Amino acid sequence: MPRLMHMADVHLGARHDDLGPVAAAQRERQFAAFQRAVELALAEKVDMVLISGDLFDSNSQPRRSVERAATELSKLVKQRIPVVIIPGTHDCYDAGSIYRVFDIAELCGAPPDSNLVTVLTDTLSQVEYPHLGITVHGAVFPAKRAPQSPLASISLPGMEAASASRTGSTWQVGMIHGSLLVPGKVEQDDVLFSEKEVADSGLDYLALGHWHSFREGRAGATTWAYSGAPEPVAVDQDGAGQVLLVSLAESGGQRRVTVEARPVGRTRFERLELDAAGLASQADLERMLRQKADPDLVLDVRLVGVRSDELDLHADELERQIQGIFLRLRVRDASAASLPEGAVAPPDTILGAMTRDLRSRIDQLEAAGQADQAAELREALRLGMLLLDDPQRVTLA
Repeated sequence: MPRLMHMADVHLGARHDDLGPVAAAQRERQFAAFQRAVELALAEKVDMVLISGDLFDSNSQPRRSVERAATELSKLVKQRIPVVIIPGTHDCYDAGSIYRVFDIAELCGAPPDSNLVTVLTDTLSQVEYPHLGITVHGAVFPAKRAPQSPLASISLPGMEAASASRTGSTWQVGMIHGSLLVPGKVEQDDVLFSEKEVADSGLDYLALGHWHSFREGRAGATTWAYSGAPEPVAVDQDGAGQVLLVSLAESGGQRRVTVEARPVGRTRFERLELDAAGLASQADLERMLRQKADPDLVLDVRLVGVRSDELDLHADELERQIQGIFLRLRVRDASAASLPEGAVAPPDTILGAMTRDLRSRIDQLEAAGQADQAAELREALRLGMLLLDDPQRVTLA
């Protein structure tokens, strides 16, 4: 029963220009997750490691960065664990590809013709491992954008009908870096393929890269999965943080592929929704958030409900005050202003007419479920009453 490790979208060497002074730290987090993935492969004694594209964030990497990655992969080579890599859309196989500039296998210390480290390309589309009973197929183009479906080059005609009961023959494993077409959601990309093409491919397992969140499925007799990024490439990417252990089993004349996600990333995500009505002050909210301090946590806070007039909140200021105690903090104020209490001004006054009109429109919007528009009118009413309740604040022309 062969066992594989499947990873993708490591994005080593990402610049992270948007992160400013913490960019270097995020690069190290990504490399550390890659290291843990290699350590997991060794600990689990997997039979093969698949890297389905974007091992590097770009083709413009210094030699020391490539050597650093190769040092990790060499640990697998020393244990005779084969590694198969395909270029992605960031480290694509164009004329300046990092895989043309550097001999990754040589840097990893893999003996020539050993197939211990193989980079599949447009001219080398498959590699066989008879001792494992596995053939790995890769769909790679000499450019970032594919001129056709990648499955056109790795389909196995005549095998689709028999793949579920193909006992005793070689396991067929495919590797693609691209997007599965999802009508209405994902209909365009540099590399695109359909579920029907997957079902017709004759593959037992399709190891996918490009989507940074874990996702798996089945099309016909083919099991497919996106491993997601081992560590989020951007700190708002939930669903990343793992690699996959894939088991290929055959029993009773039937083939079965099982996929297990195993965490290697450190970044955690939490979405916190708070009722603004329960907050006494901004300082009160700050104390609450400080209790969750965690340098590995991306915390997304959303304030909802109806806030009191006395609550003075400035989300941007709060983020600046405590940003350093989280990997990232985002505070969004989606709460609504409370409607003023007390007697309404006479209807023949500006204040009275405005109050009645806005209250009526707010009621209609809230009844229709249009909360955002209702919240805007609540704020307009609150500000209008603050201005119009004092004749010195308003000038009528």
